[in-house]
Amino acid sequence: MGETPIGGGIGGEEQSGILPGEGEGGMASGPAKFVQEGASIDYTPGADVLVGAVVVQAELIGIATAPIKSGQLGSLAVSGVFDFPKATGASSAIPAGTNTYWDAAAQNATKNAAAGANKLIGKAVKATVDADTVVRVRMLQ
Repeated sequence: MGETPIGGGIGGEEQSGILPGEGEGGMASGPAKFVQEGASIDYTPGADVLVGAVVVQAELIGIATAPIKSGQLGSLAVSGVFDFPKATGASSAIPAGTNTYWDAAAQNATKNAAAGANKLIGKAVKATVDADTVVRVRMLQ
């Protein structure tokens, strides 16, 4: 059984002659090649990583969804909605829709970018008040 060309038509419609994966008119491919959907990425740590650990790689934030042993291939989630520990105290409330950053030194989420020292996690999806210790964030990478 052969592949049906895209636009294969029903009831006598004209066929385009383009098969899936051929692109426009069978043109050559560009330099990029699809690898994966990207909800998670491969990661091999230099030290053991606990489930729920926030891993910062330059401007990329990932969350370990399972423990990863040092030197062994694992994966980090780079999309999804996660609860992060939140900074508390005066003016620490994070309104829904606000950019939220990871403060690696304090090990918590904040709305303060700290002039680029804190790395963007994503946007808060649930408003918090100053006393809240958790913020729910939709990751944006």
